[in-house]
Amino acid sequence: MFNPLQPVLIVLAVSVLAVVVFRSLRLPPMLGYLLAGVCIGPHALGWIADSDETRHLAELGVVFLMFSVGLEFSLPKLITMKRIVFGFGTAQVVVSIAVVMAIVWILKLDWHTGLVLGGALAMSSTAIVSKILTERAELNSTHGRQVIGVLLFQDLAVIPLLIIMPALAIEIDSDTGDFGLMLSVAALKVIAVLIFLLFFGQKLMRPWFHLVARQKSSELFVLNVLLVTLGIAWLTELAGLSLALGAFLAGMLISETEYRYQVEDDIKPFRDILLGLFFVTIGMLLDMQVVIESFVWVFVILVTLMVSKIVIIAGLSRLFGADSNVAVRAGMGLAQAGEFGFVLLAQAGEFRLIENSILQPVLAAMVLSMFIAPFLIEYSESVIHRFYGSDWMHRAMQITSIAAQTMVAQNHVIICGYGRSGQNISRILEQESIPFIALDLDPQRIQEATSAGEAVVYGDAARREVLIAAGLMRAKVLVVSYADTVSTLKILKHIQELRPDLSVVVRARDDSDIDILKEAGATEVVAEIMEGSLMLASHAMMFVDISTGRILRRIRQIREQRYSLLRGFYHGVTDEAEDGSDKLLPRLLTITMTQGAAAIDKTLGELDLTSLDIEVTAVRRRNIRGLLPAEETRLELGDVIVLRGTQENLAAAEIKLIQG
Repeated sequence: MFNPLQPVLIVLAVSVLAVVVFRSLRLPPMLGYLLAGVCIGPHALGWIADSDETRHLAELGVVFLMFSVGLEFSLPKLITMKRIVFGFGTAQVVVSIAVVMAIVWILKLDWHTGLVLGGALAMSSTAIVSKILTERAELNSTHGRQVIGVLLFQDLAVIPLLIIMPALAIEIDSDTGDFGLMLSVAALKVIAVLIFLLFFGQKLMRPWFHLVARQKSSELFVLNVLLVTLGIAWLTELAGLSLALGAFLAGMLISETEYRYQVEDDIKPFRDILLGLFFVTIGMLLDMQVVIESFVWVFVILVTLMVSKIVIIAGLSRLFGADSNVAVRAGMGLAQAGEFGFVLLAQAGEFRLIENSILQPVLAAMVLSMFIAPFLIEYSESVIHRFYGSDWMHRAMQITSIAAQTMVAQNHVIICGYGRSGQNISRILEQESIPFIALDLDPQRIQEATSAGEAVVYGDAARREVLIAAGLMRAKVLVVSYADTVSTLKILKHIQELRPDLSVVVRARDDSDIDILKEAGATEVVAEIMEGSLMLASHAMMFVDISTGRILRRIRQIREQRYSLLRGFYHGVTDEAEDGSDKLLPRLLTITMTQGAAAIDKTLGELDLTSLDIEVTAVRRRNIRGLLPAEETRLELGDVIVLRGTQENLAAAEIKLIQG
C-alpha cells in the first residue's frame, strides 16, 4: 500500500545525510542535495518517482529563491556598481550566449537550443561563490567586487530569460515562425504587470504591512509574507508569465518597506528547505546511464564550459581595466555553472525546448563544474603566482608603500580594519599620542581617510607580507577591529609564527568564538554583544537607584570573570588621575624565554614570583596558551609568560626571570 509520507521521509533522510557529509568536508550543501537527488531519482535507485507533485514542490524553491533576489534588489546598490553590473555583467551574459549559439550553429542544432543552453551556461553559482569569497575575506577585494557585480547582473538576467521561454515554446508548437510577435506579446504582458504591481503595489504594500505588524503576531506576519509572495506569483502566472517573475516582483516591493530585514529572516527557513528540495529534483533529472554512455561528451562540455568562461570573463575584465591577476581570479571564480542555470534548464525541459539526449550531458557537466568550483577558487592563488609575475610586482609595490609609511615606527599599534571600530580606536590612540598604522581593503574609505591625513593604507591584514610591511616585528600591540573569525585566525597564525610575544586584542560578535581565538593566540577577545549587555545593565541599574560605586564593582566583577587578563586594570578606576598614582595599578608584561634566560628549566614554584607580588596569568607554548598555570609548570625555551603586577614589581620579576 502506497504511503504518501514515504517519499517525503526518503528525501529528508537522504538530504540530511548528504548535507552532513558535505558540511563535514567543508563543501557547499547544495552539492549534497544534487548528489542526493542523483542517488534516489528514477534513473538510479528509483526510490522517488519523477512526478508532477515533486516538480511543483521544487518550483516553490525557485519561487522563494527569486523572492530573496528581489529583496536584495537595491537601486542605490546598483547605481554604485553600475559599471561592473550593467557593463561587465551585461557583456559577460551576452558574449557567453553568443559563443554557445555559435557552437550550436556549428553542430547544426536549432537556434532555440542554442539560446536556452547559452542562457543556462552563462550563469554562475551565487551560493557557492559568495560563500567562498566570504570565508576567504575577499568580498571587498578588487576581484571580489567584480565577481559579485557579475553575479548580481546574472540574477537579474534570469528574468528576461524566463520570459522568453514560454514565447519560445509557443513559437515551436505553433510552428508559425513569428517569434518576434510572441516575444512582443510577452514583453507587453511584463510591462502591464510591472505597471500594475509597482504602481498599486507600492501604494498598498506599506500600509498593509503596517496593519499586519500592528497585530503583534509573528505567525500572522509570516502568513502574510507567504500570502504576498505566492499571491503575486500566482497573478503573474495567470498573465502567462512565470511564478519566479512574480516572486521577484514581490521581493522587490517588500524591499522598499522598513520590514525588509524581518521578512528576510522569516522567509529564510522556507527558502533554504524548498531550495534544497529543488536541487534534489535537479539531481533526479540526471540519468547516470546516459552520462556513462556519453562520457566523452560530458567531459568535452565540462572542459569547454569552464575554459570558455574563464577566457571570456578574464578577457572582459581586462577590457574593463582590471589587472591580469584580477581578471584571471574573476574568471576562475565564475567558471562554474549556477543554480539559475538549473532553473532555466528545468523550465526548458518542461516546455520541451531541449532534447533529453542533449539535456543529460549538459546537466552532468554543470553539476561537475559546481563540484570543481571550490577547488578552482582555492587554488587560484597558486595559479596566479605561477603564471602572472606582474601580480607579485603589483603586490610588491603595495608592500613597499606600506613599509615606507611604517619604516620609522617603533612600539606602534597595528589596527586591522578601519571601519567604525577601527576609526574609534585610532582617535583614542591619537589623543594619547600613540603611533599607529591601520590596514583596510576599502579603496573609497582609504582615499577619504588619507585625504584627511590619517595613517591608513590599503592592505589585507590576513597576508603575512602585509603584516611584516606594517612593522609587525617592531609593533607593541595589534588590534583586529572587525568581527571575522576566519580572517582573524589567519592573522593569529602569522603572528604566532613571527611574533608570538606580541599582544593581540581581537573583536568578536559574541562568546561563541572566544575560546577558539584564544587558543589561536589572541591575548584578549572582546565580545561586542557581551560589552553591549554590560552597558545596558549598568544604565538600567542606575535608574533603579543603585549607587554608581556598586554598579562599577558589579561590572568589574563580571569583566574579571570573562576577561581574566584585565582583572588588575579595573581597581580604583574612579580614582585614577594624572598624578603618577597609576604606577601603583596592576598592569601586564609579556616576557619571552630566550636562549640563556635564567628561568629556563625551572618551575614557577621554584621561581617564587609571588614573593614579588607578581601573578603569572598565562604561559603560551607552541601556540597553546594556558591560563593560570600551576606551580609545577616548568618553563622551556621559547615560552611566553604573561605577568601581572605593579610597574616596579614587574621590573624586578623580569630581572629575576632573565638574569637570575
